[in-house]
Amino acid sequence: MAAWDCPKCARRFSRIKQSHECAPAMSLDEYFSTGPQRERPIFDAVMRHLDTIGPVHVEPVSVGIFLKRARSFAQLRPMQHWVALSFSLSHPIQHPRITRKVQPYGGRYHHVANLRSPEDLDDQLRGCLTEAYLGAPA
Repeated sequence: MAAWDCPKCARRFSRIKQSHECAPAMSLDEYFSTGPQRERPIFDAVMRHLDTIGPVHVEPVSVGIFLKRARSFAQLRPMQHWVALSFSLSHPIQHPRITRKVQPYGGRYHHVANLRSPEDLDDQLRGCLTEAYLGAPA
């Protein structure tokens, strides 16, 4: 499945002319200039891992950072005391950082891991990110 970049806002979507709020993504510098200090090191840890797998389209918007191939495969969203890393897999997993109920959706399972520091991104969560990346259309 090929990605489609909106000609007006330059955001990437999986479907041509996908309905969306047409607002351009921010630059990473703009995004991190307003958020909590813990966000950037966690983002950097996630990206260090993903850079070993393949290309990622990074889309910072006001609510967080979307990580995409042709479509989103993971998101980072700032919370009061942590950064919520969300991803979907074809099966549910258990992990101490996943504190919300894993939700089934469209034949996949939505997971949210709460990361308080880069060290919270352990081998199991890196494996989940790899699986989410490989399971997303290129």
